[in-house]
Amino acid sequence: MPKNYCVFYVEEPFNEFTAGALIQKDYFYYKQLRTWKSLDALFPFNDVHDKKYDVRDGSDWESVLKPRIRGRLNHADNLILILSEDTFQSRSVKEEIEYGIGYLKLPVIVIYTELREKKDMLVTGKNNVNFKLHYFWNKLPIFKHLKTQVPVLHVPFDKEMVAKALKKNNFVKSSYIRPNNYMLMH
Repeated sequence: MPKNYCVFYVEEPFNEFTAGALIQKDYFYYKQLRTWKSLDALFPFNDVHDKKYDVRDGSDWESVLKPRIRGRLNHADNLILILSEDTFQSRSVKEEIEYGIGYLKLPVIVIYTELREKKDMLVTGKNNVNFKLHYFWNKLPIFKHLKTQVPVLHVPFDKEMVAKALKKNNFVKSSYIRPNNYMLMH
């Protein structure tokens, strides 16, 4: 099963064990993916974040945190990018995208937390992406700039759709699918 590296925004420094952790929207949705996996062993989320140490604590950026991020990304087969109204291009998110896409060329599965159905992502009556997706892309200029280098699969935040996306064997490194924007057919 492919190893997924999940990119999500949190205010830094971040401690997942504090009371305020789950009010951070992107982190809440990341935890939802982990919950689905814990409740269903067949749910295809293989989290490379399962770890012994945090990558967003108060440690030194250059000597500790950045090498930890890159170490995990080196073991990933793709990026799972959680995009929400609250997403912001923090130093960590920028590094994860820049290294994961720009250097490693990892395919990306983007999960839009405010969108629940595929039709929410398309222009009515056409197969063109809706302006809502562009709105979310604009929140992360580094992603908007680099996404043309890798295949990107766009999915709404729906358990079945996310599971289908994670099961797609061609959205892993070395899959030879051409860089473009993709949507699930059904």
